[in-house]
Amino acid sequence: MDRNTVTGLILIGLLLTVFAIFNKPSEEDQRKIREKQRKEQEKKDAAARAKAEKVQKEKESKTIQGNWITKLDDEGNPVPADSGMVVLTDTTGTLGDTIVPMEMVPTPKKEKTADIAEAESSENKKPRTIVKDSLLTLESDKLIVEFNAKGGTVASVKLKEFESYRDYAKNDKKISALTLFESGDAVNELVITKNGRKFTTGSLAFDVAKYDSLGKRIVFEYKGKDEELIRFSYSLTDGQYDLGYDIKIKGYGGKVSPQNVLLSWQTKFRQTEKLMSEQRRVSTVCYNYKDEGFSYLSEVSNDAEKAEDDIEWVSFKQSYFSSFLHPERPFAKSRSRMAIGTFSEGSKEDGMYIKKYKAKMNLGFSNTDDASLHMDWYFGPNDYDVLASYDSDYDEVLNYGWGIFRWINLYAVQPLFNLLQSWGLAIGIAILFLTVILKLLLMPIQWKMYTSSAKMRILKPEIDELNKKYPEKEDAMKKQQEMMALYRESGASPLAGCVPMLIQMPILLAVFRFFPSTFDLRQKSFLWAEDLSSYDSIAKLGFEIPFYGDHVSLFTLLMAGTTLIYTVINQSNMTTPQQPGMPNMKYIMYFFPIMMIFFFNNYSSGLSYYYFISTLSSILIMIAIKKFFVDEEKLKAKMVARKAAAKSDNGGKGKKKSKFQERLEQMQKAQAEQQKARNQAKKKK
Repeated sequence: MDRNTVTGLILIGLLLTVFAIFNKPSEEDQRKIREKQRKEQEKKDAAARAKAEKVQKEKESKTIQGNWITKLDDEGNPVPADSGMVVLTDTTGTLGDTIVPMEMVPTPKKEKTADIAEAESSENKKPRTIVKDSLLTLESDKLIVEFNAKGGTVASVKLKEFESYRDYAKNDKKISALTLFESGDAVNELVITKNGRKFTTGSLAFDVAKYDSLGKRIVFEYKGKDEELIRFSYSLTDGQYDLGYDIKIKGYGGKVSPQNVLLSWQTKFRQTEKLMSEQRRVSTVCYNYKDEGFSYLSEVSNDAEKAEDDIEWVSFKQSYFSSFLHPERPFAKSRSRMAIGTFSEGSKEDGMYIKKYKAKMNLGFSNTDDASLHMDWYFGPNDYDVLASYDSDYDEVLNYGWGIFRWINLYAVQPLFNLLQSWGLAIGIAILFLTVILKLLLMPIQWKMYTSSAKMRILKPEIDELNKKYPEKEDAMKKQQEMMALYRESGASPLAGCVPMLIQMPILLAVFRFFPSTFDLRQKSFLWAEDLSSYDSIAKLGFEIPFYGDHVSLFTLLMAGTTLIYTVINQSNMTTPQQPGMPNMKYIMYFFPIMMIFFFNNYSSGLSYYYFISTLSSILIMIAIKKFFVDEEKLKAKMVARKAAAKSDNGGKGKKKSKFQERLEQMQKAQAEQQKARNQAKKKK
């Protein structure tokens, strides 16, 4: 590659950088784009909420029946209420009066619904009463949690320190608490089999036995027949993402087997990030077995598993936030199971929720006369430092790769990245420094690769002569033997460039997992990228291109461009022998950068930015090595001198061979003799 070519490549790189900077959308343009996206999302959410409310009203109207009748005055007329409303009274005299919409008035002789029949079975045929939603709130400096007296459940959870992408895009300089799930999205209830009949606590009316909002504690109690008691206690603590969760049952001895008390936990997480498909791609149910360790369900399809061992904790994981349910003693494996599910494409839920998570866990009670279990319920970020602080392997949910790739991320890439951030550097500059440091550490390997390719270029004329000398397949063994002798005498090796590449590959693959999983990139901007954890966009296409998307990611284009330039330079430095009948690898390598445009367009812009800087650094290092460190003329002279010295050694027979080389040549000679014998046999026939 001459000086003009090098100058051209540098100018191309400068032009790409200048183009990227000057074509960065202005702050006003970015604000308008975010405002437009926010309004569109709000319209979708409003429509979804309206539809959900309508469905909920229809559902509620079906449950108001049995003991409720229209209240009449002395003259037999309905008691007046607001327009469209009617007063109902409870015939049992226990609940008094209530006002409901006219359409919710019960119709005579209506069949009982399944949930009413189930509740009646749990109450030993006691009269059915309406269980109305009654929400109460506990709040700490980290969490806002709503509870429902109906079922004594956790109704909604919000994280005060974070916000969804939709709120972040408003750019209003204030944080609107991020909603993990809202009322109606989740349920935590007991599934109990009593006297052979199953019932759940989710539809039962619990009393609020204690509600201390200042003390951040709430207790729900349900009292059944013969001093039967079910108690749910919840508590928050400042400075923690944990919700204390205590379950106590009493008075069920002889009626309920300990193995028939299960906890059902179900959640539908709401979208919190920019791109729903990317958030779903890494969302699943994770769990930690007592003996077998960490495991998880499929991230790409519906999946379910029955517990194979006692479970220390179970986690509902999404891209940047998770919920962990961790009991003080492991859940028993008997009848415990986990499941992850997707929604049908185009459905209302498909546009609102990430996935549906389910876990049914055996609480492992030893008796039901008087049993209890304490659990810690984590609702928080997938931040490595936060998760690792629990010392319970929570950080295993972070997809940093497996084996050596995870070790590289945990013990090399992440500590270095954290160090750079501790200096107060902007996130984009920290990534830049991280990339440059890693490339400088790998520079000796790149120098070794370049030297090896230079040696192969020098030997190319002699290799071509050997190919001409032995054109026939029958002489392949002789040609190979002479090539090996040539490599040995000159100090070159066709594999010398592959080994350094194999050393670099674990780092490249580790970083591929690191940046999309790093919480520090979430909602951090750099240049034109408003959120490095998601894709950057310099233009909206207004239509969808299959496998590409509806936007143009500039960091992806820059990455693909530098990869193409690096490929061109690298191909010019290497000699790739073309085997008959094999595809030309050169053109396959040129096609790879084009594939990257489609593959990375929806990926984390922080990852694309890293690969762009990494490849650009490789180009500059390769040019520097060629210019200042490797003189091919001197290298050629050394190789000639080495060959001459090798031939003069050992009485002109060449340098003494190692035992491995001697055995290898003996095998080659034996194969050559066998091939010669086969050829002679064919000629005789």
